Amino acid sequence: MTYRTIGATTATAGRWRLRAVACAATLAAATAAISFATPTAGAAVRQLGVFPDNAYGLATNYGTGCAYTLEAILTQAVDPVFFYDNGVPLGGIAPSGGVALFKWVPTTLGRHTLAALQLPDNRVVATVDIRVGTGVHVGWACVVFGG
Repeated sequence: MTYRTIGATTATAGRWRLRAVACAATLAAATAAISFATPTAGAAVRQLGVFPDNAYGLATNYGTGCAYTLEAILTQAVDPVFFYDNGVPLGGIAPSGGVALFKWVPTTLGRHTLAALQLPDNRVVATVDIRVGTGVHVGWACVVFGG
């Protein structure tokens, strides 16, 4: 009686290799499908605005010493939002319902670039440029000269 163990062993090893390659290919395809299906966009500020509140002026409504409200419209309402004036941090705040409101009082005259970013994205997407004149408080309002 003659056994061909060499051929059977080779055939079994070949099947195992084929199964290993098939499993690796399936795992790679599943990983690729999951990575493409997972959303990659992080939190971000979609829009930034500045409300003049109770300030009035001929050239600009923004003056030194007057209070203004910065409004950031967000892509999600969980992560904190940080505000900047000409690259200098003003502060951060937790958003409420997809919006973050922040009080700002300019201290210097001239052009100001206001920006906001939301973590974890950590990149500035929304900015607004304004000119700031001299603010003078008159009763409950603020009158702005120059700008």
